Amino acid sequence: MLEKLADIRREYSRGGLDRDDLNPDPILQFESWLKDIIAVGIPDPTAMTVATVDPQGQPSQRIVLLKDVSEAGFVFYTNLGSRKAQELKTNGKISLHFPWHLIERQVKVCGTVEPLSKLQVSKYFLTRPRESQLAAWASQQSRPISTRQMLMSQFHQAREKFAKGEIPLPDFWGGYRVIPHEIEFWQGGEHRLHDRFVYRRQSGQDWQIERLMP
Repeated sequence: MLEKLADIRREYSRGGLDRDDLNPDPILQFESWLKDIIAVGIPDPTAMTVATVDPQGQPSQRIVLLKDVSEAGFVFYTNLGSRKAQELKTNGKISLHFPWHLIERQVKVCGTVEPLSKLQVSKYFLTRPRESQLAAWASQQSRPISTRQMLMSQFHQAREKFAKGEIPLPDFWGGYRVIPHEIEFWQGGEHRLHDRFVYRRQSGQDWQIERLMP
């Protein structure tokens, strides 16, 4: 079966993307596409790949969930001791990727991060399911652990500790806003002649739109 990997392919034929189809504002364009993928009903429509780079120049990727998008940028939350948070501490450049292959679309975002305020993080943390709040306390994200049983033990300890009342925001848990300077929209096309348009931020809030070869 693995010998046939090179033969796995399909044609992209759901439709093209023209310059006239695009909103002048890439955030509004993104929101329009996000609504389309949510309407399809696929699991985790807000899942995105987050790419960061360590001090040695080694890129690293992982999937997280987009929790807000506005003209200010794209928001996600994480443990501040995680690998991504540690890498963002020394290099604030970041890239996001939304792989919406079911509707033959992709979006790539390049930008820099700014930490969210404690108030913003706390407001979101309180909306999480209680079990997810407990999991945040139980896991030292990206740290080695010997067994799953040990992780579950830490989870149960957190459950006992916070058995009554609200679960407080851990001081090691936070969030980031990605401020984009480049956003690319990709629409699959027949014969691998895909349609790609990139928005690049100019001075102020203006964006320049350019078509790219596939």
